[in-house]
Amino acid sequence: MDVLAAAHERQRTHGDALFLCAGQPSTPAPPRALTAAVRGIGEEVLGYTEATGIPELKRTIAAHHNARYGVAGVGADAGEGSSESTGRATGGREVTADDVVITTGSSGGFVALFLAALDVGDDIVLARPGYPAYRNALRALGANVVEIDCGPETRFQLTVGLLEELPRVPKAVIVTSPDNPTGTIIDAGELERIARWCEANDVLLISDEIYHGISYGRECASARQFSDEAVVVGSVSKYYSMTGWRVGWLIVPEWLRAPLDRLEANLTVCPPAVSQVAAIEAFHPDSIAELDLHVRRYADNRALLMERLPEVGLGTFAPPDGGFYIYADVGHLTDDSLTWARELLDATGVAVAPGIDFDTVNGNKWVRLCFAGTTGDMAEASRRIGEFTGSQRP
Repeated sequence: MDVLAAAHERQRTHGDALFLCAGQPSTPAPPRALTAAVRGIGEEVLGYTEATGIPELKRTIAAHHNARYGVAGVGADAGEGSSESTGRATGGREVTADDVVITTGSSGGFVALFLAALDVGDDIVLARPGYPAYRNALRALGANVVEIDCGPETRFQLTVGLLEELPRVPKAVIVTSPDNPTGTIIDAGELERIARWCEANDVLLISDEIYHGISYGRECASARQFSDEAVVVGSVSKYYSMTGWRVGWLIVPEWLRAPLDRLEANLTVCPPAVSQVAAIEAFHPDSIAELDLHVRRYADNRALLMERLPEVGLGTFAPPDGGFYIYADVGHLTDDSLTWARELLDATGVAVAPGIDFDTVNGNKWVRLCFAGTTGDMAEASRRIGEFTGSQRP
């Protein structure tokens, strides 16, 4: 966040900042969502809704999940973006509206879930590198965060083999696919093995799936395909380009419904009413068609950076299977990614996220680049980075 604040200051003083540091789409919300929001403000009484969300949005998300993942034999046409389906029915039962809890963004969902399902001192397993908000929220709530070092040999993802090496069985395991910061997608077979291991050991599996819909030829599976006891976390922020609307959701097992309903009623009262109305329209086929065009632009940006980064000295990075990040190795240039990111910003106006934010052990040799901006910005950023790294190399 230090780099992000500095990038805003750079933009204020120089007007040339390129924001490859923040995980935010530069694309707009679907027009149908915007129209629904305007209609809601003008025609509806936007008072408190149900604590866990309006029924129509919950039904919409349940139907979307079932269609996309082939749950209970319901299929969808395969394709890139949100229309992609795994094309198979599996052991998971059909998701109903009662399984869905609407939250104030996925961040609010994580906090509510941690409060409902975990106790002080519980062991919670995360992959390292990983999204820092997980460990920060868990530690604030008194949990014991157990980070497992995950590198190229496991595609920066947890595996059953790594879980079986733990000295004791944890209370919960969090997986993220597509991952932040690496962009890797966990193999469906491995996700199924993790789900089975969690069920066999009475471990809560939490699957962060907020980047589903943004993938580049590699299939995204959902943990609920393999276990009805898994919790899925979703959001309209990333694929749906609705970050500031603050609508997320949890798909939860039955035993978590009542605790979450009580917590949400006390913590937030309800998610933003107008945002819920708008979010319903984000799942409309017309919206999906437009959002898939955004994914094609991300794919173009990804291809451009994968071609240009090796040319400018950043040729080692995690396989960016999905999402809109490239996690690049800068260990040959620095052993202090935060200082390197600050120097890059000062010299060029390009803002990247230092790897130390995501990995407090090995992240000093990595940086994360977000390619959710325009293709022109990606080309210009790679040019400027080349000038900077060229001055550092022999």
